[in-house]
Amino acid sequence: MVRMLRLCFTVLLLPLIATAQLVCALGNGAASYDALADQRPSPDAMQAASRVNVALKAICDGHCPSVAVFRNPTAANLMLVLVSGQAKLVYSPRFFAAAYTSFGDDGIAALVAHELGHGLDDVMGANWVKPSWPPELRADAWTGCILSKLAVSPRALDASLRTLEKYPSVSHPAWAQRLPVLRTGYLQCGGSAPTFDKRK
Repeated sequence: MVRMLRLCFTVLLLPLIATAQLVCALGNGAASYDALADQRPSPDAMQAASRVNVALKAICDGHCPSVAVFRNPTAANLMLVLVSGQAKLVYSPRFFAAAYTSFGDDGIAALVAHELGHGLDDVMGANWVKPSWPPELRADAWTGCILSKLAVSPRALDASLRTLEKYPSVSHPAWAQRLPVLRTGYLQCGGSAPTFDKRK
């Protein structure tokens, strides 16, 4: 059985043969993804995802989309994929191990938050998320919101932001454009400006 994050995480079996639509991939290599190699997520990955899920519940209040979580050695670092209308979060075990070594649990949570930010952008409306922003910036705004709900320390917030800076998608704008959007989402969802601004 596949473990499933539900931005309120539940269990769902996805069809193995279906057309996949890539929503976001952090890093290159999405074209080499083979869905038949999907495996159950590791307990560590589910722990990080569950931590993000707790923050999401405070944001989407029962309107959270369902997202299945898989590990797959053919995945581009971390990917959000739609298959037959169902979302899948697929990570490369090698990538998660490297990101964890560099940035710890907070880095993994930030990466998961970004991918799930795409899901929130799809189902939630917020007047502080500008429709003129491209999809990656809108997901970054929701990422900042999720980070505020995680109530992390300035040091943990710094690790989260450094992780997001190091591992963008190929379509992300420059970090100088992303950071103010992340800050907007962080502040709009209850984070404090002093915590965000003194994170280093």
